Amino acid sequence: MSTNNNRPPSRLSRSNPSDGKENTTKSKIPKKKKKITTKRVLWTMFFTMAFAVICAIGGYIFISINGEKILSENQDKLTIYETSKVYDRSGNLMGELSITKSEPVDIKQIPKLLQEAFIATEDRRFMEHSGVDLWSIGRAAVKDVVARSKVEGGSTITQQLAKNMFLSRDKTFFRKATEVSIAMALERNFSKEKILEMYLNRIYFGQGSYGIKAASQRYFGESDLKELKLWEIATLAALPKGPSAYNPVTNPELSKTRRGVVLDLMFDQGYITAAQRDEAKKVDYDYTPPKKSQSYLAFKDFVMKEAEAKTGLTEDQLNRGGYKIYTTMDKQAQLAVEKAFADDSNFEKSKDDQQVQGAVVIMNHQNGSLVALLGGRDYERKGFSRVEARRQPGSAFKPIVDYAPALDTKKFTPDSMLSNEKQCFANGTYCPGNLHGYSKTIGMTEALEESANIPAVWLLDQVGVKTGVEYAKKMGITMDPNDANLAIALGGLTKGTNTLEMAEAYSVFANGGYHNPAYSIKSIQGPDGKEVYTYNPPNPESVISSDTAYYMTKMMEQVVTSGTGKRASLGGRPVAGKTGTTQHGIKGLNSSRNRDAWFVGYTAEWTASVWMGYDKPDKDHLLKGSSGQSAALFGTIMKDALKDVPVKDFPIPNDLKQKEQEPVKQVTTISGLAGAFNQDTGTVLLSWNGVDVPNVKYRVYRKEASESGFSQLLEADSTSAEDVTVIPNTTYEYYVTYVDPSTGLESEKSASIQVSTQQAEAPAVDPNQPDPNNPDGNGSNTDQGNNNQDGGNGKGNSGNGKGNKDSDSGQDSTGQDAGTGQDDQNGGTDQGTGTTNPDTNTPGTTTPGTTTPGTTTPGTSTPGTTTPGTTTPGTDTGGTTTKTPGTDTGTQTGGR
Repeated sequence: MSTNNNRPPSRLSRSNPSDGKENTTKSKIPKKKKKITTKRVLWTMFFTMAFAVICAIGGYIFISINGEKILSENQDKLTIYETSKVYDRSGNLMGELSITKSEPVDIKQIPKLLQEAFIATEDRRFMEHSGVDLWSIGRAAVKDVVARSKVEGGSTITQQLAKNMFLSRDKTFFRKATEVSIAMALERNFSKEKILEMYLNRIYFGQGSYGIKAASQRYFGESDLKELKLWEIATLAALPKGPSAYNPVTNPELSKTRRGVVLDLMFDQGYITAAQRDEAKKVDYDYTPPKKSQSYLAFKDFVMKEAEAKTGLTEDQLNRGGYKIYTTMDKQAQLAVEKAFADDSNFEKSKDDQQVQGAVVIMNHQNGSLVALLGGRDYERKGFSRVEARRQPGSAFKPIVDYAPALDTKKFTPDSMLSNEKQCFANGTYCPGNLHGYSKTIGMTEALEESANIPAVWLLDQVGVKTGVEYAKKMGITMDPNDANLAIALGGLTKGTNTLEMAEAYSVFANGGYHNPAYSIKSIQGPDGKEVYTYNPPNPESVISSDTAYYMTKMMEQVVTSGTGKRASLGGRPVAGKTGTTQHGIKGLNSSRNRDAWFVGYTAEWTASVWMGYDKPDKDHLLKGSSGQSAALFGTIMKDALKDVPVKDFPIPNDLKQKEQEPVKQVTTISGLAGAFNQDTGTVLLSWNGVDVPNVKYRVYRKEASESGFSQLLEADSTSAEDVTVIPNTTYEYYVTYVDPSTGLESEKSASIQVSTQQAEAPAVDPNQPDPNNPDGNGSNTDQGNNNQDGGNGKGNSGNGKGNKDSDSGQDSTGQDAGTGQDDQNGGTDQGTGTTNPDTNTPGTTTPGTTTPGTTTPGTSTPGTTTPGTTTPGTDTGGTTTKTPGTDTGTQTGGR
């Protein structure tokens, strides 16, 4: 049978040609598509619209019924009916949160222009809509989409009134639907005039003022609304958008800007003319509201801020929500703070209206609770608080980054000797200076007591800047990334710190090395009695060892008993603390006045931080005094705050307590100190009575008449010493201590003595008179040859070194050396360091005297004659100084 190749291809083969071969693969036969007809489209649209209408009607009925129900149940919430209350740590009522209530104002007492200002600003279609303005909502949505952020709200005045009736802070669809339902119910039950009246009597205007009349009285002192001027009306209408941001008392510039927006809206909607608008825009706010005499304002403001942060509630909700806020405030301590700040004698007197300000924080270091605080003199509700204002801490920062980290390494003890020589750090780029001289070494306790700068920087350099920064952070200090340099050793911070952080940091020393974060609220109860917030304290963090904390406490006790913090003393109550000042840093101003003065200290019960200074320091507004003023304010406050509180000693760690119980030899005082100036050698010889201690070391301390403090001169093994570095015609003061090697303890200071190096003039010699040392006329020569003694070591003082001393019997000559340049304590530049070449001396020469023997005849005597010896005085070329300019990139803010 032959195959018919001429048969026409089937439909399958036509759709799938395969080189003449038959495609045996099965193919899916596509379904026939239904045609979209006009009838089908119309029916779909009908059912969709019908469903939407049914849903809309149902929703409307639900919203209407729900709104009516809620409105009837909450009629009393149309006005403020309850304020939140604040209680101290003992549960006693401190007072209500400050709310200024006003009597409701009838719409007829509210000027038409004032009504129009709020309508133009808040709801331009208020008289047209029925509670919800769909047009405004659409317009706001379009603007939000274009701007890609929420730039305009769509809520009407009626909705705002409805929203203010509830305290719920959720932002869900249900909340918005409820707001809409109440707004619609309000529109059905009240006239537009009544709704506007309720709105103006209900809304919050800032500064604790609710209602238009209270706001008018607060900001302009005007109770008659009809007397308000256009610019005042616009200022009030600007407030609802941001009561805190736009109130003219605290933010006059922002208020004026927002007022301009309101005036533009009033002009655009035809309520005022362009001339009226422009005139009202120019007015500056210059009214000063009367001061409110209310206790605990500063603490309540701090509590309010913390409550907002912890709960998410707004200030308005907290004010009027009927909450009970239980705080950590101690009434006696807070009143002590307020009393001290009200006494002008505790502060320097200013030359004008800008007064010296201050801030104080007292906290219980055992748990971190704040017991008292105040952010300024004449503090007002919601005023500027300096409690958290950042300033440079000066030497008060030394215990935090220098001494505590060094002790915690176990490489140092309170008796360690630290470098105290004039020197530069960081490869010569940072050259701080001491305020009261230098010495080769100084004890750690003494360095902290005297607030010496060189040992503090040297310590931080030893332990490492990174380590110091980490300790500061763990103690609660906010550090800037740019703070990683040696300037922080003296409190030179990029952004500074504040009294709250400093109190937290020092609380670590008082609390055995443990850090507790500060807090002011124990709990908050809602109006229904349920807990809204309860403080849950974290586990205390160990920052330094208990031994380090104790050693820091003992050293800082010395600061108060005999150092820079004497004025902080509380009599018989143990106090430890540290002072701190920062110099003005104003270029071209040659003045020793200060910008900031600190004292941070603690007792066994509480830790307190005190700051003083001007808000805007300049050449006319600087502190004349130093940190002693802050120390004195600390003492004044803490005496009253701890009145009738039993005195307690600082606790001693168990391991150190055991050591203290071991018998220790009593360290007595050196006696019998005596000294005299030897004109022949040009030195001061010292001697004293020894003590019966094996391998004892004696330390000699000296102070020149021009110096304000003692510095260690030398260390000796015997009971005598020679000071070879004295300068002629100068008065010196000395005292001696001893150190027991077995305990490392240094004795108390001996009684001090004064020695004068006044040079006596050599008497004139008459060659015709017999030598008093050789009355018999013998030819002995008592004239000594040259005696050249070079002490070799100059005594530096505040950057001015003395030249080397040359003494010989022929002539004393002292080379004077300008020494090192004076450090700019705050400006960050060092004028250079000097090096002194030793004096060169040419010995004096002596020609021996000659004697002619006398002759004696019985009954008569012819005296012998003596030709006096002659002395050629030695010559002294004087010290030479080479001054090498140095650079100091840091900022030195240390000092007392």
